[in-house]
Parts: sequence; structure tokens; C-alpha cells
Amino acid sequence: MNDKTIEQEIQSKGLNAPRVTPDQVSAEIVGETFTVLPNGRTTVCQLTLRNGFTVEGISAAVSIENFDAEIGNKVARQNAVGKVWELLGFRLRDDLVRSALTDADAQADLTGTSRPDHPRHSVANP
Repeated sequence: MNDKTIEQEIQSKGLNAPRVTPDQVSAEIVGETFTVLPNGRTTVCQLTLRNGFTVEGISAAVSIENFDAEIGNKVARQNAVGKVWELLGFRLRDDLVRSALTDADAQADLTGTSRPDHPRHSVANP
């Protein structure tokens, strides 16, 4: 099952809460490079994101006889794209909670004390 298929299933089930989509992930990626390491069986894919940040994915053949550059590139890229999903998920979740986080809550989190509006919630006890 690929990302587009999963997105279609999400839409068909009417799940429309905030989420990261395959189109958002694709739009974030502005460059990619592939490098085969000197061992001749490890491929590194480095993706460059819109903000200049980079993520890497790696693939490696156990036996050099099984190394195939095309397959190595695909697997390494897929692994790097998985990291983009995680970063965008973090960004979205941060944006969603930021609007609910007060300055006093943020200060309490920084000092490790209970939040004034939510005494049971703190960095140590979310």
C-alpha cells in the first residue's frame, strides 16, 4: 500500500481532521542526491526540504552481489521520505497545540513546574 492509496482510503472514510498529506510531503522536497558509499553496497539518499533542512535515508544490500543502484535509490529515498512525514507531523502537531498554549503554560514547561491552567500537566507529567 503506498501513500496515495492510504490517502484515498482516508478520504473515502471521511477522516478530515488535520493531517499531513502525500501532496504536502512532495511539495516540501525540493532536491535529492544519491550517493553509493565506497563499500559498493550502501546507498544514501539526501533530500533537501524547502527551508534548506536535509534528511537522509539509507539502503544496503547484505551481499554486494545483490546490489542494484536503481533498487538502492528507491529504498533509500523511501526511507528518507518517511523522515519528512515525521517532521511534517511534528510541525503540524506543534502548530495545533501552539494556539492552545498560553505564555504562562510555556513558562511553566520551561521551568518544569505545573501549568497554571492545567495543574496536572507539565513537561514531566503531560
